[in-house]
Amino acid sequence: MIALPIKHVKDFMNKLLLQDTFDRFLVSEASITTFTTFSIDGQLHADFYDTEKAKELKAQERTQVTWQEIKPFCYSVIKGRRTPLAFKFVFQLPSDEVDLLLARSGLPLTPQDVFGLFFNCQYHGESLTLTTGSSLRIFTMDKSLDQAWDGMLEDFLRQQELE
Repeated sequence: MIALPIKHVKDFMNKLLLQDTFDRFLVSEASITTFTTFSIDGQLHADFYDTEKAKELKAQERTQVTWQEIKPFCYSVIKGRRTPLAFKFVFQLPSDEVDLLLARSGLPLTPQDVFGLFFNCQYHGESLTLTTGSSLRIFTMDKSLDQAWDGMLEDFLRQQELE
């Protein structure tokens, strides 16, 4: 687990809210505090959709929304003359990318061992921090997965020119 302070908050927010930089990530939860606190639990309700779309979502075994799907709602709450008092977004790496990370890193884990690889994006007043974390379905003292995930996220941020 690492905590990464974001130096250029405005640039990060542009990439978060106005570009597709983070669109592929799943959202476990979101909370935005302006004049009140808006909360999103990130649960995807496939039954909301028409039959064909619901079948597609169930076939994908998706249980969470993507950032692309809820970004417009979050943007509508955040935009305006005043910045939010705070926000927290908990992002999760999609399972197909977890599979790739495991394969590339050669770790002795199966995709079924990993519940999720997360990063929290927290803003309070003027500071913005990203914090990584992992959740496993098995017990292990080995922190190799955490280190691989931390490195992957740092590489992603560098590729997106986010310090």
